[in-house]
Amino acid sequence: MNAIVKTEFQFPNQKSLYKGKVRDVYNINDKYLIMVATDRISAFDVVLPKGIPYKGQVLNQIASSFLDATADIVPNWKIESPDPMVTIGRMCEPFPVEMIIRNYLTGSSWRTYKTGQRHICGVAVPDGMKEHQCFSEPIITPTTKAAQGHDEDITRDEIIKRGLVSESDYIQLEKITRRLFERGSEIAAKHGLILVDTKYEFGKIGNTIYLIDEIHTPDSSRYFIADEYEKRFAKGEPQKQLSKEFVREWLMENGFQGKEGQPVPEMSDAFVQQVSERYIELYEKVTGLKFQKVENENVIERIEHNIRAFLNKHES
Repeated sequence: MNAIVKTEFQFPNQKSLYKGKVRDVYNINDKYLIMVATDRISAFDVVLPKGIPYKGQVLNQIASSFLDATADIVPNWKIESPDPMVTIGRMCEPFPVEMIIRNYLTGSSWRTYKTGQRHICGVAVPDGMKEHQCFSEPIITPTTKAAQGHDEDITRDEIIKRGLVSESDYIQLEKITRRLFERGSEIAAKHGLILVDTKYEFGKIGNTIYLIDEIHTPDSSRYFIADEYEKRFAKGEPQKQLSKEFVREWLMENGFQGKEGQPVPEMSDAFVQQVSERYIELYEKVTGLKFQKVENENVIERIEHNIRAFLNKHES
């Protein structure tokens, strides 16, 4: 199967190309951002050596649908999705933090809790909690947004003190984050899922805050299967998750946690296929729609053609 792990386009008025962990982002004249969701996959802030077929299509189409489904809460950067792997939108000035919201003690928060820490990003967490336990209310645990390397946990007070975000803007970001999470949780519940935790990124155009980047995808979010949660929690069993946490767990089982000097384990074709199937499963469960695989021969040519058609229409 054909996995797209990089693009190298040259468009009219292109100012720059930024390669993130997963997305290739083209700046067109400081006006449009073209975001190509590649099939790259990252874990522990490291891009893994093999791409995952159809992952980019899954991420882009989930994010695009959720941007549409939350546009009444906060304006977002999206203008159009001209290709299954592409979203084009407004260029915003991003805030240098990611707003992470959690409703369950799981993943990295559980790993932190197990070490004895009872504050996560400045938020107090009670003693006696178990893995995958629900908090009394969702907590916001922000991180810095690193251009390279690892994002770092940070507290609300540190963000404001360091001038990363003004206090008035940060208050708004927290309110918007909670409303988006509530909407995402409602949509997940309709499809038999629990939205466990997720992250949001925001930017500004003038004085207006915009939601940017992806939203409620398996790369930015974690989902549990709702009708299995209570039974598994009561027995202390692992939750069935729809996220890329199973990729992190596979890496840890094979001796990799993104630490310096640790070699990335070899990903077999069978494991790559399994990851692809899990992403497709999540798409179908989150959206309630059957995933339609778009022909992945000549993908690069198709993507370029569709982007140029958008630019010709909007720049003419």
